[in-house]
Amino acid sequence: MPKNSDVRDTSRSAGPSRRDFIVGTTAATAAAAMPQTAWSTQTEPAKYRVGVIGHTGRGGYFGGHGQDTVWRDIPETELVGVTDLNPQGLAQAVKRLGAPKGYVDYRKMLDETKPDLVGIGPQNFDMHHDMVVAAAERGVRGIYVEKPLCRTLEEADRMVAVCRENRVKLAMAFQSLYFPKFKIIQEFVNSGKLGRVLEMRTRGKEDHRGGPIELWVEGTRTLAMMKFLGGDPLSCFATVLQDGRPITKKDIRNCESYGIGPLAGNEVHAMYRFSSGVTGYFDSIERAGAPEPWRYDLRIFGSEGVLHVPLAEYFLSPVRFLPDPLWSAGRSGKKWIPVSSAGIGKAETREDQLTHHDGNILAVKDLIAAIEEDRQPLANLEEARTNLEMIVAVFESHRVGGSVTFPLNSRKNPLTMLER
Repeated sequence: MPKNSDVRDTSRSAGPSRRDFIVGTTAATAAAAMPQTAWSTQTEPAKYRVGVIGHTGRGGYFGGHGQDTVWRDIPETELVGVTDLNPQGLAQAVKRLGAPKGYVDYRKMLDETKPDLVGIGPQNFDMHHDMVVAAAERGVRGIYVEKPLCRTLEEADRMVAVCRENRVKLAMAFQSLYFPKFKIIQEFVNSGKLGRVLEMRTRGKEDHRGGPIELWVEGTRTLAMMKFLGGDPLSCFATVLQDGRPITKKDIRNCESYGIGPLAGNEVHAMYRFSSGVTGYFDSIERAGAPEPWRYDLRIFGSEGVLHVPLAEYFLSPVRFLPDPLWSAGRSGKKWIPVSSAGIGKAETREDQLTHHDGNILAVKDLIAAIEEDRQPLANLEEARTNLEMIVAVFESHRVGGSVTFPLNSRKNPLTMLER
């Protein structure tokens, strides 16, 4: 295993910068503007053989968000096999995807069909490490995997090492990073129109999964957005509570949901410091949320105003900007200004309703382009490891009782090291 300092240094050199993000998403945004029917009419001379891995009953196929069916709308690809340990689920997947052959063993599928690209779909991320390593060691060229990446930084480090050794490109299913409205948000934050950006705040849906489970499930998406807007995370200070008191070793249980493993608490409060100088906050409390569509959002506060980004339907969600240093329309009388995919205060010109499927298309297109151009995808493996490290840092900060810096010295699950 590489030294921790080596882990962070190589991560920064391989991942895209914030400036690279603007350049990289220009093409993705243009692609998003194309009607969906255009995907099926394009032709490419080369074909990529694709194998899809799912597991009905343990996270299925990308949580029903279409990462298994996306390949039908990528003309450069040909589906050659699908795996599912559940026989009934396998039969349904073969029929749904039109796969020529189904397998109960993904290793056998990899050996026999020799795919160029692999879609790893189970939401239960305890399986991701073994699946990624098996695919990379067999020489696939690209992997598209559901978030979060895996359970521990030990697993993430191993995945990074194996993918580097075999020159495999890996992209995470962070669809929101590819959509035109997020590019507008990112450019607006960098434009200075918010003034000095002071802090970012985000909450989860805070339903029955609120607290640590939500940190793993919904937090992975919101933390990715905060990182792209704020830069590399430098430190984290956090606390995890159970019914209002700090969790202890006695509270730890095995959480089977999503394959999380050791977990404790029903309340999370975390503060991050980013390289841009911005402070970010993530908070979630079990069953503290509002009724659907939830109080699930990201708010970016600047010295000249605040940007509100709802996350429940984040592809064409009603983003708004309040040009008010007080951050209070009730006090100042200022009006919220809508933000569309065309820009601040501009009418929405898109008539289509962007979905997870559209985001998958953009992500897979970017993955293929990364292979052909020998670069990293936008939502690449290094970004996914940093995202995981931000989650793990919450529990490590609680364990040590203070702030922790990145990279984390320990690569193990912090909850397994609680002394009392």
